[in-house]
Amino acid sequence: MARRTRQVGVVGRFGPRYGVRIRRRVQEIDETRRAKHVCPKCQAPAVRRRSSGVWQCRHCGHVFAGGAYRPVVTTSFKREAAASEAAEPSEEPSAKEPKAKTGEA
Repeated sequence: MARRTRQVGVVGRFGPRYGVRIRRRVQEIDETRRAKHVCPKCQAPAVRRRSSGVWQCRHCGHVFAGGAYRPVVTTSFKREAAASEAAEPSEEPSAKEPKAKTGEA
């Protein structure tokens, strides 16, 4: 039996154009954007994207800001954690103290 063609999903509209990597990235973004998301206020899976970065719950009407393609962006948490770690002073010994010379007289 002959091998069948692959299912390309939402990026089938591009055909053979733009390359595989870019089409895969666009497919991942499109699928996460169109997926069902949970409302942070009423916990209903009814959040839809109104525009870039603006999300609205169709159940309770709550409008909130989020990411361009996801209502909750996790990378900002990582950046805040890294910034707070960099701001805290470390308790390492000071590098300004001169080292003792050994073996020289």
